[in-house]
Amino acid sequence: MDTHQDPGDHGPEHGYTKDKAALERRMRRIEGQVRGVAKMIDEDKYCIDILTQISAINAALHKVSVQLVEEHIGHCVVGAAEESLRTGDNSIVADKVSEASAAIARLVR
Repeated sequence: MDTHQDPGDHGPEHGYTKDKAALERRMRRIEGQVRGVAKMIDEDKYCIDILTQISAINAALHKVSVQLVEEHIGHCVVGAAEESLRTGDNSIVADKVSEASAAIARLVR
């Protein structure tokens, strides 16, 4: 569980909280796909079929990642900008933008 709190945060709610159930369902589906690939390997299935399933898993994880980045920007970065306007502390928004940029850089590697 993430207990990370930033100065611009207002409690434990993160931007994806309202869609948490949908994200959990999507992750359970991906988990099932991964178990399916493990079974395919165990059963010596055709390698191209396994690679096709791995590609589907990667695409599904990519969609989750993009959704989380969008929600981080829409919730955390926007919230930090609002906090910055209230307090006059521009470092709050700069930190959140930097955090988002680093996360995006990790995703595109």
